[in-house]
Amino acid sequence: MTSSTKGPRPAIVLTSEDHLLLSRAVAGAGEGMADLAAELGRELDRARILPEGRSSADHVRIGSRVSYRDEATGKESTITLVRPQDANVDAGKISVMTPIGVALIGMAAQRSINWVTRSGETRRLTVMQVTDPADFAEAS
Repeated sequence: MTSSTKGPRPAIVLTSEDHLLLSRAVAGAGEGMADLAAELGRELDRARILPEGRSSADHVRIGSRVSYRDEATGKESTITLVRPQDANVDAGKISVMTPIGVALIGMAAQRSINWVTRSGETRRLTVMQVTDPADFAEAS
């Protein structure tokens, strides 16, 4: 995977808890995930970090339900962004330690970003809606 940075990147916001968890994931990534870990590390470096205990319902974080559109195909998808150990593609639970997870983390609704698929194809996605984990849990 090569860097997905092509042009200006939208601002991203992370909770301090997500930032810490993801920083540890980057530090502990094995050789097979070196490129992905480097990309995630770049995202962590540019993120605005919220103080401990604060979150933004408008930004994707671990546990958020996210609806997004692939701008090349127009296809819309809804996933829940999760920790790697909780991933289950069949249930729509996508790990933050995947190319699309790295692209989505910290994004706000109505923002677009370029990302590079596992096959090396550059795609553009637009976040349509972010549902905060607390709101998602209440609705379940």
